[in-house]
Amino acid sequence: MKSQIKGNILLFLTTLIWGCTFVAQDVAMEHIGPFEYQAVRSIIGAAVLLPVIFILDLKKKRDGSFRPMPIGTRKELILGGIVCGFCLCVASCFQQVGIALGTSAGKAGFITAMYILFVPIIGLFLGKRVAPHFWLCLALAVAGLYLLCITGADKGITLGDLMTLMCAIAFAFQILAIDRFAPRVDCLKLSCIQFFVSGVFSAIPMFIFEGFNPDKIVAALGPILFAGVLSCGVAYTLQTVGQKYTEPTVGSLIMSFESFFAVVAESVILWVIPSGREILGCLLMLAAILLSQMQIGGKKKKTKAA
Repeated sequence: MKSQIKGNILLFLTTLIWGCTFVAQDVAMEHIGPFEYQAVRSIIGAAVLLPVIFILDLKKKRDGSFRPMPIGTRKELILGGIVCGFCLCVASCFQQVGIALGTSAGKAGFITAMYILFVPIIGLFLGKRVAPHFWLCLALAVAGLYLLCITGADKGITLGDLMTLMCAIAFAFQILAIDRFAPRVDCLKLSCIQFFVSGVFSAIPMFIFEGFNPDKIVAALGPILFAGVLSCGVAYTLQTVGQKYTEPTVGSLIMSFESFFAVVAESVILWVIPSGREILGCLLMLAAILLSQMQIGGKKKKTKAA
């Protein structure tokens, strides 16, 4: 029981960091371009994980549990890192561009959380089944998204909102890619490679559209370090440790609160108070996210279901 409580606390800290990161992204856009921010942040995230991996491997060598990685596993790790890193790059760049185009941190957090619903939708085309209550979750999410994004009769969904929605779809592909590779390789090393690959791919549009601007990086160094060190490095490590002690369903439920923390962080740090309509939209989306993680009416199946 104490181990489960420890795992739950670590996962809540993870979601708190990830939620606050949306505010860091919003603040960073005042000084730096979205692609440059994403490139630098990702490289920092990879660099932060390197000493963690080194220390864990050293510990395994000391206790005699270290085993050399087979060539086949090494190839799988590299391939998985490239695939997951590319998907992460696409998702993160869409998200960052959406925020740069005016989507607020809180709104971006909730729209991004739609990946929890897009994952099973994409899974349908891959032959995976979904639970019957998933369609209720989808209806609630769409209703919440409408209330959150449609702010006036003549405004409609903004371009930033659409970019953020594309980010949620891309994150769904990234999650499915991780689901494919993670069980076969070291998850921490996979994460490190994917952050590095994401940073390299993000640098391509950075040099094309923004260039490399050290002065802007220095101006946005605080948010960049928060996102790179805490969000990529620390939060992922907390998630890895926390999930060792927590049931997968409970873990997913806890981590779905990332979007809630994004709105809270925006309100507390930036003093951006959402309207009643936006609060209702957030509540509907949060209900959809939480309901999608629950198993309703039936025996547990070996296959994954939304």
